[in-house]
Parts: sequence; structure tokens; C-alpha cells
Amino acid sequence: MRVLNFFNHVGGAGKTSISYALGYEFARRGQRVLMVDLDPQASLTKALGLRVTASELSRTVHDTAVSRAPLPEPDHVHGLAVIPSHVNLTLAEGRMMGVPGVHMNLHSRLRELSEHYDLVLIDSPPSLGQLTILGALAADQLVVPLPCQDKGIEGLDGLAQAMELYHRVRPELTIALYVPTLYDRRVGHDQDTLTYLKEKLSPLATEIPLRSVWRDAWRARQPVGLFAPNSPVDQAVRHLADELTQAARLPEVARG
Repeated sequence: MRVLNFFNHVGGAGKTSISYALGYEFARRGQRVLMVDLDPQASLTKALGLRVTASELSRTVHDTAVSRAPLPEPDHVHGLAVIPSHVNLTLAEGRMMGVPGVHMNLHSRLRELSEHYDLVLIDSPPSLGQLTILGALAADQLVVPLPCQDKGIEGLDGLAQAMELYHRVRPELTIALYVPTLYDRRVGHDQDTLTYLKEKLSPLATEIPLRSVWRDAWRARQPVGLFAPNSPVDQAVRHLADELTQAARLPEVARG
């Protein structure tokens, strides 16, 4: 089992859309995929059409985060196992502070599931808070979506500082792949940003195009590969899955 954390403290990077699309694509290839929504905004949860109420916080990672409780039984949607989120998951931020070893709780509990899943994809909050640390330290590697906009470049310094912090606990933690997102080839600034990213970062995936189908699939509560199969965006996601498989050395899984 491999655990990948999709991380960028800059909001609006396409992080949730990319993790969701890749999760579906890997499941379509026969992988047993667990998606973990660590973001109290619950964007992934909503995109999957799931609903968690305030009284159902135990369905989220909250208890695991604060007290190392076993992970809850996941929901199942579109061939994916999913641990959803809720806005009240933000309560875990305060409850985790100052507790020794708390940031490794998710790491240890996920490893107990190694016989059940081939791949775990964590969608972290766009912040540098306690839940983001929890997700990063739970991962084997990080995947970093970067919008082809000013904020994509401006966020690189914060990313470097975060990695320095994570390495104090997990010195072996690495970034598997940087993924340029929201790319519009008609816009000169996007082209300049992509050129800069190619010069500065490695390994860098092929850029993911900005298309309205992302928004349409989101509204339909479907992954883009199901909503628009064989579309240019679906083809880009498939190519990204190939690149990530190579960059993170993910095992190929074939099941009859």
C-alpha cells in the first residue's frame, strides 16, 4: 500500500479536483483506493455527493487525529472507499496542539489497512495547520498541484518551509510530483508561469488544462472520467496517472 498526500497551502490550486480525478482513474485501473478528506471545507466529500452531519464527526478522521482511535468504516462511491469530512473537523486543530506524537496518529492507523488497499490518497486543507501536518506525515510521498498563476509561484517559499518542518519528523519524506494546474495555453501569463515552473521544479508533470468540464463534473457530483470519458481532460488525467505511477513508483495492479 502506498500513501500519497495532495498538498498545497495555497487555495484554489485544483488540489481536490486532481486527487478525486486520479483516485477514480486508479480505481478504474483495478486499484483498491481509499480517499481521505482532511479538509474541514469538505470539498472532496461534497464532490462525491456525500453528506456528513455535525453529529457524525466520528465518520471523519477526527477521533483518529486527536486520540489515535481506529479509522472509521469508509463510505463507498464510484468504486472508491472514502473517509469524508465536515466543517467541525476544524475542532481537531485545537485539540491536537501540544499533544506529543499526535501528528503521527494517521500514519500509524493507515498502515493497519495495508492489506485492504493498494493506494491511499489524502486531500489536505489549503493551510499549514495541524491537519495539514497530520496528512503530510501520514504519507509516503507528497503530490503538489501548482496553479499556473502568480499564487502558484508565490506559494513555493511556504512549501519549502513546510517541507523543512516535515523533515524534522520524517526526513525520508519527498515530493513525488509537482503538477501544473489551471493552465490556459491562450493566456501569455500562464505560459510564462509554466516556463518558470519547468525551470525551477523537478519532477514536473505535464500541465493540466483549465476547462469548463471540471466545473460541470463537480456540479454533477461525478469524477471527470465518468462525467466526460475520453474528453481532453480525461485524457490529461490518464496521462497524469501514468506520470505519477512512474514518479512515485506505484505498483501496477491487475485483477481479473
